[in-house]
Amino acid sequence: MSNPIVKILLPGYVSAESGGHSCSTVTLVQTDDKNIIVDPGTLSNPQILLDKLTELNLTPEQIDIVFITHSHPDHYRQIGMFPKAKMLDYWGWWIDDVCEDYKNELVPNIEIIKTPGHSSDSVTVIVKIDKGKIAICGDVFWKENFPVDDPYASEKDKLTDSRKKIIEIADWIIPGHGEMFKTK
Repeated sequence: MSNPIVKILLPGYVSAESGGHSCSTVTLVQTDDKNIIVDPGTLSNPQILLDKLTELNLTPEQIDIVFITHSHPDHYRQIGMFPKAKMLDYWGWWIDDVCEDYKNELVPNIEIIKTPGHSSDSVTVIVKIDKGKIAICGDVFWKENFPVDDPYASEKDKLTDSRKKIIEIADWIIPGHGEMFKTK
């Protein structure tokens, strides 16, 4: 089995920098047999995401899993674009209208860890690739070095702990609203 491939489909943006508009970073993780979308975002035009999938020869029906890092609408609004996908969040697997528990390892080389602080239901996807580990962490980090003090954090002490945990684990971070950056 080869290691997963991680691609940022759409880098996110925050309202303070975009005239009030906000969308999460939308990421695709591909394994040998799974296509996973992390945080399908909230887009003014969903066709933008469909076009990105088309560029990769994918359709919404080929997405197997949609993973939500936390329950803020700017991260999950487009989830309905993927009608055949299972949905996974902090609470578990949502298959139709039933929620089932999950294990920390989603598939080989992909792990899920709880990272509370921005919200109590924040989770991070840790993906092992050939060159190390990538943390797709939602709003644990919005962007590199921004915000230093998260004004929406539900539990600032836990957010500080979650940030430290991710930095210790990951070689790269895909934040909730920006481009991937390397940990120091």
